[in-house]
Amino acid sequence: MKDSLLIVAGEKSGENYGASVVRRFREMDPEARFFGIGGTKMAAEGVDILFPMEDLAVVGVFEILSQLPRIRKIFSRIQDEIKARRPAAAVLIDSPDFNLRLAKKLHKLGVPVLYYISPTVWAWRKGRLKTIKKYVRQMCLIFPFEEDIYKKEGIPARFVGHPLLERVKTAFGKAEFIERYGLDSGQKLITVLPGSRRSEIRFHMPVLIEALQKIRHEVPVQFVLALAEGLDPDAFRSLIPLNSPPIKVLRENTYEAMAAADLVLSACGTANLEAALLEIPLIAFYRLSSLTYWAGLKLVKIRNYSIVNILAGENIVPELIQRDFTADNVFHEAMTVLESEDIRSAMRSQFRRIRSLLGSASASRNVALELEALVRHLS
Repeated sequence: MKDSLLIVAGEKSGENYGASVVRRFREMDPEARFFGIGGTKMAAEGVDILFPMEDLAVVGVFEILSQLPRIRKIFSRIQDEIKARRPAAAVLIDSPDFNLRLAKKLHKLGVPVLYYISPTVWAWRKGRLKTIKKYVRQMCLIFPFEEDIYKKEGIPARFVGHPLLERVKTAFGKAEFIERYGLDSGQKLITVLPGSRRSEIRFHMPVLIEALQKIRHEVPVQFVLALAEGLDPDAFRSLIPLNSPPIKVLRENTYEAMAAADLVLSACGTANLEAALLEIPLIAFYRLSSLTYWAGLKLVKIRNYSIVNILAGENIVPELIQRDFTADNVFHEAMTVLESEDIRSAMRSQFRRIRSLLGSASASRNVALELEALVRHLS
């Protein structure tokens, strides 16, 4: 196949998944050419990156409004490239605020859309299903319960497996991690994941720093902060005050840092599921701007925010959301988990059940096969 293919990923997790799909697709078609929006990993797979994905990584209604001129410029440029290159198909990954709008334009231009990773229509904005039905040719789903939702709407969709099952692996064990980073094997270890976006870091870090101070006054403990790819560690360290407990900031070996921990403190998102797949006790948290939170509150149709609790169908990890995300609450929940082997054991048991729900399929290979079938059908 000599036609080009468009691929768009708006944030780091989606970019990782996109790079895997490109790699798998090229195993079937070495001549395939991709262009679009992504990051360094997609570029390493030969994707012609028109804009870095960081330009789309904005959270919240009001935060998005402030960035509208830049996003509109990107949208216009992408349309120009689509018209010039006439891709055989498009792979849109997550980022529904941008990608569903792009799907509409692609449909008008006669470019079939494969959408990988469904918007959370089961949580809020169910009306997006109408848009998907109009403009998306094939949905590739990463949670098994999503299939029934799409089947009821008459939308072509397939559960392809979860891509994290391919990615969540450690290269070395706890003892080597402790030695490599000069940690104390006699102290407990808490790994902190404050989020992957700058806005998340800004809201989360002050509360986390205060909570870590409280925990350290209570038990002998050490802290590792796993920095999301693309965030500047020097700028990040400026958010850590001089009176903060020692925190080792890492840019690499995130899974090893999580696997070595006695407890993970993680912003809601992909990292929650990563911790669960590694079977590490977890506390989830999240805070938005007050305006964004209250604007969206009436639209949310679920009780839980962590994907771990959503998949489990019950509260198995503590969630500290918005006003509940305080230093005192983080401290209380952390001490409860650290001091109870029964609680930690129950979490691990539920995490194993969640892994079994996700199956064992290779998601990236299945998406590549769906894309290949879509392109072949058109030729």
